[in-house]
Amino acid sequence: MNFLDQLNTVQREAVTCTEGASLIVAGAGSGKTRVLTYRIAYLLQQGVPASRIMALTFTNKAAREMKERIQKLVGEEARYLMMGTFHHVCTKLLRPEADKLGFTRDFTIYDTTDSKSVLKAICKERGLDEKIYKPGAVQARISMLKNSGVSPAQYGANTQLLREDREARMYEMMTVYEQYQVRLRAANAMDFDDLLINTLVLMRTFPEVRERIQTQFQYILVDEYQDTNYIQFLLVKTLAEPQNNICVVGDDAQSIYSFRGADIRNILNFRQQYPDAKLFKLERNYRSTQTIVNAANSLIHKNVHQIEKTVYSEKEQGQPLHLQPYMDDRTEALGVATAIQRQKHKGYDSFAVLYRTNAQSRVIENELRKLNIPYRIYGGTSFYQRKEIKDALGYLRLAVNPRDNEALLRIVGFPGRGIGETTMKKVSLNAIEHHKPYLDVMRNPEETGLDISNAGIIKKLQAFAAYMDGLSEQSETMDAYAFTEMVLRTSGVMTALALDRSQEGIDRAQNVQELLNAIREFVEQRVNEGIDYTPITDFLSEISLQTDQDENLTDTSERVTLMTVHAAKGLEFPVVFIVGLEENLFPSQFAIKPSEVEEERRLLYVAITRAMEQCHLSFARQRFRNGTFNFASPSRFLNDIDRQFFELTRPKEPTTPRIPSIPSIPSIPSIPSIPGTPSVPATPVREAQTPIASSWKEGDRVSHRVFGIGTVLRVYRDEVTENDKIEIRFDTQGTKTLLLTHAKLERA
Repeated sequence: MNFLDQLNTVQREAVTCTEGASLIVAGAGSGKTRVLTYRIAYLLQQGVPASRIMALTFTNKAAREMKERIQKLVGEEARYLMMGTFHHVCTKLLRPEADKLGFTRDFTIYDTTDSKSVLKAICKERGLDEKIYKPGAVQARISMLKNSGVSPAQYGANTQLLREDREARMYEMMTVYEQYQVRLRAANAMDFDDLLINTLVLMRTFPEVRERIQTQFQYILVDEYQDTNYIQFLLVKTLAEPQNNICVVGDDAQSIYSFRGADIRNILNFRQQYPDAKLFKLERNYRSTQTIVNAANSLIHKNVHQIEKTVYSEKEQGQPLHLQPYMDDRTEALGVATAIQRQKHKGYDSFAVLYRTNAQSRVIENELRKLNIPYRIYGGTSFYQRKEIKDALGYLRLAVNPRDNEALLRIVGFPGRGIGETTMKKVSLNAIEHHKPYLDVMRNPEETGLDISNAGIIKKLQAFAAYMDGLSEQSETMDAYAFTEMVLRTSGVMTALALDRSQEGIDRAQNVQELLNAIREFVEQRVNEGIDYTPITDFLSEISLQTDQDENLTDTSERVTLMTVHAAKGLEFPVVFIVGLEENLFPSQFAIKPSEVEEERRLLYVAITRAMEQCHLSFARQRFRNGTFNFASPSRFLNDIDRQFFELTRPKEPTTPRIPSIPSIPSIPSIPSIPGTPSVPATPVREAQTPIASSWKEGDRVSHRVFGIGTVLRVYRDEVTENDKIEIRFDTQGTKTLLLTHAKLERA
């Protein structure tokens, strides 16, 4: 059978229109991978040699799977395709020409670990504070600079970047960047970012090389184009010249990686770069029910910067999205676990729980364990197995058990206190020889004749031992929460984590804060049970038991999947739970600029479109953060989804209320519709609205400072967000639904 017969009309056009520039906008679940692979197969079938085709992907897995599918369609010719990630392809292009850039063809490629090691050495040699110049944060900043096309010389002339350095107290960041590049070249090495930059430099500096590469590769195809950064944009543009037989595939509505340098403008402005480009919109969703697709559409249409499209489904209409308010984060986790248990006949692999931050997994893991529901953390690590959590727990373990040598080795270097690996090796050998715990040797080094003559190091060893001795005494008199908070503060753990402002560093700090939340919750539960005093040893025992139980769940292949929304991109599940839909969580508290809020909205769009049959949304009225209960407002994005696609369930009051008691939910922030953007008619579910007394009534003529003159259609209370709303048909702007308290209306 001709493989083109397996495509719908638009897909077939996108596959067979091979000449010139093409933009394939592939909506969620629209068969993007099939179109890309079939387009390559079609080129081969039309007689284009495989060696003339270059396909760029973002993962080796995607490249491997596409090549395998192409081989099934057209045979072994597919083996000769230049297909792989940007880094893989650039490496192949660079090696034969490396000498032109001052490298040998056998140059070394430094991975992230290698890069961090070099940066750590540079900072140490320059005497820089390792609490400020953390290797991970420095490496992330340099990577972002490179992907934005900023060289060390350009860095020094950029006042905004230098101001950011001053604010972060990283005054020598430019020098570290310069020295890092010097070290790489001296080692005949390139990091991942250099592979892309040096390929671009090679083609720009040596026209004969550029022309040879451009002549060889007549057809350029790029997957996930919405995730490309500035350097990748320049690379693709250069590779495609002068024929411009370039085909990019992507979905602007799924551009969610700006923190990695992705620039949505690359896909939004593609047709400005290539005015003659053909545009193909893959709008049929083969994954989800009509209701899920329509709800996602109503959300994403609120974004201003987008390529207009309307994704649709021809599957069954399906169930409405289930919206569930909860009293707090623990009852939310319990509600999700209970809902999964009720439908376990579907198989645990059918369920995914998505959250905005890794720290949210902790309460969900706890409730799943209690109901003996097996789970996996996709693209991450179980909460209590994360490095920063094990580091924090290491202090607690050593405080209650000074003989715990493994805990000591884990924490003695974090935060840095001038006690290195060489010193600890001497301590360990001496301790083993004299049958003593490591901490005993550090406390009294002269007693066992420790082979260290440096008085400064001896003083540091004794200071650490004295600190741990003090913690041991306090652990017997303070409750678990108060003790842990004191340890994390006095040890410098929280300060060290707070200084790392990279995304990875922020996640680690949030996770350690969530550990504090877990201990607070544990203590509260014991108080409710009539136990007035809970030592830290009780919590550590509880964690050990939970870990053992987690291991016991490995005898089943079916598991509920837990992951961040970022990790869920590209996946699908019959039933999806999206938790924590609250302001300052989803959208993130770091989303301040309009462009950042739009990316958060795209992130929720990605989350909703992972669901095939059921999508459950939830928020908590208050959440335990930073050591205390905080009132939580429902996410503004809940206002963006058309009410006709919701089913609302009111929360049941818990039989044993948590401490403290929980007041009613505050009002959701006002997010009015944006003029000039597509609007979805607001048709709230009848049960989710109640008429209210108001100075405005149906038929009143009103004036709004943005939307102009209009007529009131109705005034009601939305029970989903517990806000009073007014629906107005404006003379020139269509029908809008506004929050009454923020509308600032005047009589017309």
